[in-house]
Amino acid sequence: MDIAKTVGENLKLARKAMGITQAQIAKELNKYQSDYSDYETGKVRLSYELIVYFCNRFDVTPNDLFGFEK
Repeated sequence: MDIAKTVGENLKLARKAMGITQAQIAKELNKYQSDYSDYETGKVRLSYELIVYFCNRFDVTPNDLFGFEK
């Protein structure tokens, strides 16, 4: 199992559920859209700070991002 890809896929689902574009999030992070895209494709692993940011921004839990079920 590639956890970075799982997190990326769940990040994408959470972003789309909020109706937010990659460009909007990239702008909030002061990054290029292509850099943000690397998070969603699993090319770049998220730091702890980004995990917390995305959980708060998209109103999800770390379990949601990592795909853990209760």
